[in-house]
Amino acid sequence: MALTLTEKAAKHVEKILVNRGKGLGLRLGVKTSGCSGMAYTLEFADEKRETDQLFESQGIKILVDPKSLVYLDGTELDFVREGLNEGFQFNNPNVKDQCGCGESFNV
Repeated sequence: MALTLTEKAAKHVEKILVNRGKGLGLRLGVKTSGCSGMAYTLEFADEKRETDQLFESQGIKILVDPKSLVYLDGTELDFVREGLNEGFQFNNPNVKDQCGCGESFNV
């Protein structure tokens, strides 16, 4: 099982962690939401929870709870800019379908 960051995503996360002045890494997960069933969650983690799985990519620690890991295995997190918009993009090989707006997915 693995989760990875692109170089762009890692640089963006590192910049935010430095500006925050603290942080262990990035916490990724999924929650029930949206018209397709699940949505991604992303937050900065200051500590590792007992049940977290820990990965490291491009020098950044990625923490994932075991229930989310089943849906996120093999995912690459990228940071993209499209016109005036920018944000993280989940490239998840497990996705079978997603809603039209791209906010939720199912596997």
